[in-house]
Amino acid sequence: MNQLLSKTFLWMFVGLFVTFLTGYIVSINENMVLSIFGGPFFWLIIILEFALVIYFSARVHKMKPMTAKICFLLYSFVSGLTFSSVFIGFNVGSVMYVFLIEAVVFAIFGAIGYFIKTDLGKISTFLLMGLLALIICVIVNMFIWNSTLDLIISIVALIIFFGFTAYDIQKMKILSNTGIDNDVVAINGAFELYLDFINIFLHLLSFIGDAKD
Repeated sequence: MNQLLSKTFLWMFVGLFVTFLTGYIVSINENMVLSIFGGPFFWLIIILEFALVIYFSARVHKMKPMTAKICFLLYSFVSGLTFSSVFIGFNVGSVMYVFLIEAVVFAIFGAIGYFIKTDLGKISTFLLMGLLALIICVIVNMFIWNSTLDLIISIVALIIFFGFTAYDIQKMKILSNTGIDNDVVAINGAFELYLDFINIFLHLLSFIGDAKD
């Protein structure tokens, strides 16, 4: 594996480690849990998460490598604060089990993206359209909370992010074949793969996770 892809995967795993570690530490500290989920601070975190995603996506290619790394790690940490709900709501053994399944699934679709000859850029528009429709459905379901719609959302989300995983891997392979060895490009790729991984993990967990009583 060439240098760009190696850097991309390394930073993706660093981001995942920060998120999972932060989530676990918060989940075992009752005061931190109450502070985050017991008041308006939770919504401030959600807003900050969205703001960081928008800012990072819009500005990453204009950032210096160190700035891009700091922004990525900051997002991973902030995401970990809300991710603590996973450790609060599900048994740790179940979380680890789903993580292992997710790692295998992610590797499979990553391999598809790496080895497939078809240009997956052709489906990227449909994936983006599906993602926008999914976000709208999630927002609507927050108010009506329909269990059937929630199930459909999870199924569609898995399909969309499986597609994004293959597409993002192929995109990084193409960039690596151009001879690019750029830390900012690697961080951006890591950020996209990180989002793919987290979203697949959360929806897999909703299907096969063992919730606490």
